[in-house]
Amino acid sequence: MNRHVVFSVFAMAAAMAFGAEVKVDAASELGPVKPVNGVGQPPITGLREYPMFKYLKDAGVPFSRLHDVGGMFGRGVFVDIPNLFRNFDADETDPANYDFAFTDRLINALVADGVEPFFRLGVTIENYTLIRRYRIDPPKDFAKWARICEHVIRHYTQGWAGGFRHKITYWEIWNEPENRETIEKNEMWHGTFEEYCRLYEVASKHLKAKFPELKIGGFASCGVAWISGNKSPCSKHRFECFHYFLKYIREHECPIDFFSYHSYSAVEPMMDQARYVREQLDAAGYRGLETCLNEWLPAPRHDKLGTARQAAEVAATLIGFQNGPVDSAAIYDARCGIGNYSPLFNPLTYKPHKAYYAFMAFNELRKAGTAVAATSDDAKVWASAAKGATGAVAVMVANLSSEAKPLKISLGDGWNASMCRITDSSRTYEEVSLPDALPPESFAVVVFTRR
Repeated sequence: MNRHVVFSVFAMAAAMAFGAEVKVDAASELGPVKPVNGVGQPPITGLREYPMFKYLKDAGVPFSRLHDVGGMFGRGVFVDIPNLFRNFDADETDPANYDFAFTDRLINALVADGVEPFFRLGVTIENYTLIRRYRIDPPKDFAKWARICEHVIRHYTQGWAGGFRHKITYWEIWNEPENRETIEKNEMWHGTFEEYCRLYEVASKHLKAKFPELKIGGFASCGVAWISGNKSPCSKHRFECFHYFLKYIREHECPIDFFSYHSYSAVEPMMDQARYVREQLDAAGYRGLETCLNEWLPAPRHDKLGTARQAAEVAATLIGFQNGPVDSAAIYDARCGIGNYSPLFNPLTYKPHKAYYAFMAFNELRKAGTAVAATSDDAKVWASAAKGATGAVAVMVANLSSEAKPLKISLGDGWNASMCRITDSSRTYEEVSLPDALPPESFAVVVFTRR
């Protein structure tokens, strides 16, 4: 008998050639499995209770980014600075001038379910700014805006104004200030990008001086889709702003603990963009700076919602982030609502879509804890693996192809597949015996244990 035993997981008939081989080296440890399974705004279905947060807990979601929370204008009560501090001319040191009521309930509910808030300091997008804008103008006093943010942070991390001592590590200054190529069209920042960079400078220096233990960063960039063939004027503008920001913060010695950016490209170009961002940060003198791709969804379309295709794309993206240069990530997003950007939950049934279960599968890697080497010899089959303290190995695979993929996972001798769950067009995270093939547009997670 050969020293290495090849487990033919999802094998077709023995006479057929294998479609792909995934090789797992459990002895080659790569470090902790990364928190790339964060989400954007959580699934809010009302203002009193948050019963759907249990799904985040069940999937081991590590954090939820609080942007666009509750819909247009943050529903007038959530997170946005104009909701928390309603009169900009008021005294920012007086607790009576703050309205934390609904955001307190939201954050307490997240914390109760083990989900750390990722706090965006700024405003919700105003998609109809060409009709009228309300809250996206640059603050009329950058220093005061920074002091207001300081008191928001103190409320949630130091107990100020009847507040809390929650663990909220990440504080992000604004969101997508370069959203459009002209001020008039911009749905997030009715000002120049140079003005935004000045706001970032003032706020980052103030907040980092007050809270050296926290992570202050941004700029929630729209990203670098320009490198992937999107040559529109808007894409060019965003690309130029990315490079301008790096130059500005270097020249003005601005604190930055993490760089956040976004991508809505297909899976493969999204990974190219992540590599480009890492290369450019390193080249600009920010080697090792933490990156957070905190809005992502592969090529969103309404007709993908709830489909196996979208689930496979989400699974492959999580795998790609784990294997690539992204440090953390948050899908956009976990709302339970209608529209292209609601991939995880069905707003009619309040039940998960198939893509949610990609997060359940990835959580098997997170629970194992230590990433190990896993490679696939088929570009359409994505794979990642991790092992736990007991020695068990979890392997996650995704098939982006429209064809079934016979597949073998080479792990070495002495292993049994003790659990396998699969999601495809007819099954949703169903526990199965080892099937004959990895179906088209599907993903699976397999846990191996020693005999």
